[in-house]
Amino acid sequence: MKTRSPITSAYLRGFVQGLPFTLVIFPFGLLFGVAATEAGLDILPVMGFSIFVIAGASQFTALHLMVEQAPVILILLTSLAVNLRMAMYSASLAPHLGKATRWQQALIAYFMVDQTYAMAINEYEARPKMTMSEKLAFYAGTSTVIPPFWYGSTLLGTQIGQTIPPEFALDFAIPITFLAMIAPALRTLAHVAAAAVSIIVALVFAFLPAGLGLLVAAGCAMVTGAQVELWQTRRKAAK
Repeated sequence: MKTRSPITSAYLRGFVQGLPFTLVIFPFGLLFGVAATEAGLDILPVMGFSIFVIAGASQFTALHLMVEQAPVILILLTSLAVNLRMAMYSASLAPHLGKATRWQQALIAYFMVDQTYAMAINEYEARPKMTMSEKLAFYAGTSTVIPPFWYGSTLLGTQIGQTIPPEFALDFAIPITFLAMIAPALRTLAHVAAAAVSIIVALVFAFLPAGLGLLVAAGCAMVTGAQVELWQTRRKAAK
């Protein structure tokens, strides 16, 4: 029996690990397709949102502001602000994928969503001896699953959205998606402290418009995590 190459194995791991997320990506995409069509958008603008923006939180934010007839500049700036977490994701992946070629980096950036990032960083930290080719293959495996499901479910939402009963409550997919991504990453005291602070701060600043409270919470969480790691390092050095 022929043995799989490490690159093929890495790709298949990424693909398989991405499959469970389709259970929440599917209703999430349906929800956006339904909301966008109910807001009056035709199928081309809706699919343009999901294919070119490919960022659920920003898409819902932009859609809400469009319905409220907000100025275009406000829609763009708010959507960018909501999606600033991608900059943090990029910085986190840079030590692992920073040496990829320009076109590879472009594809990595395009396919970087919450789920692909979460799976990639967990895999890279769990397998520190992975080669660059294996890391790229794993990332490609996750990207083969998540974005196409997002496109497809959005398209389906535009077509059958009106027939979905309200009691199905598709919006349950959003919090479940993030819980499924975050829980496996809480491996250290710094991770747990950062998560706890982010929850508390996000709730305290929930009154801020356009998701700004989440940005404040993210900043506080990063500072907390860094300080806890620094405290642990100093404590170990003192022993």
